[in-house]
Amino acid sequence: MGAIELQRRPLYSIGTVARLTGVRPDTLRVWERRYQLGASLKTPSGRRLFTQADLEHLQLVAALVASGTRIGDIASSGRRTLEVLLRSRGKGAQSDIPVRKPRILFVGDAFCNWLDEHQGCLVHVDALLVPCTPSQLDISLVDAVGRIDGVVVECGSLTVSTRALLGALAAALDTSNILVLHRSSNARLLDELSQQGYTTASYPPDPAFLACHLSLSVAVKEASLGMETLGQLVQGKSRLFNERELSEAGKMRSALDCECPRHISDLVHALGAFEEYSASCSVENWQDASVHACIYTYTMQARWLMEKSLMLVLEAHTEESGA
Repeated sequence: MGAIELQRRPLYSIGTVARLTGVRPDTLRVWERRYQLGASLKTPSGRRLFTQADLEHLQLVAALVASGTRIGDIASSGRRTLEVLLRSRGKGAQSDIPVRKPRILFVGDAFCNWLDEHQGCLVHVDALLVPCTPSQLDISLVDAVGRIDGVVVECGSLTVSTRALLGALAAALDTSNILVLHRSSNARLLDELSQQGYTTASYPPDPAFLACHLSLSVAVKEASLGMETLGQLVQGKSRLFNERELSEAGKMRSALDCECPRHISDLVHALGAFEEYSASCSVENWQDASVHACIYTYTMQARWLMEKSLMLVLEAHTEESGA
């Protein structure tokens, strides 16, 4: 077996980086040639691919240059120095400091291929992909990248030995945020993992479920940085009604003597269908993926709110029937 390489996602084209930094592509090329401020990766054809760290560093540099700093004075500075310089320029400049995304480690050979086909799941995290089994993972491979905020690992068949490997992985990476994807298991092992604080799901995961799980990682990260409280952040909303219940609710008349149950049921059904569509919608680049992720999140929230409305109407119907 060849050497296992750590793969970073998302990867941005120079055009996307230009839009996100406000720096023209030709200027970015000059910065790369003169100051080595370029992309970490290139394809065999020479196409530049910028990692999340590349993008955030260039955003800091661009913000300082826009405020009057000479590029030559900061070209060799690290991120921490650039952030200090921006903070020294007042609250207005501090808003230009990009927020670090949660760094999530994804482990699994087939799983990494699956992720490249479902890139919309990764738009809000700094993803590190390791195409290997948990037993093949060399912890020293990820030591160089620093902190890890969470792990998603494909385990194939979940066994007692796999559980021990997961415990060692959690201890080595100093994180309790672990999602275990399994192809087969038993109730006892799943219960033990749940008691240890792990989340489990079948492989391959539902894209909507994985997106929601990672959104929660974002929420936890942002709350830890003091940006917002968890109650203010978007979280995944599970379905409150199945198709049969929606159909039955649509046939009821409420205490309000109107067609609310039918109309709301139709809305919930339509929003649920579009939610599933937006979660699996194919995209061609990371910018499109980000837009689709937002569409999915807003649709999920709208569907959940309409389900709450339907519950209110049905409760009124129940009260009327029992009167």
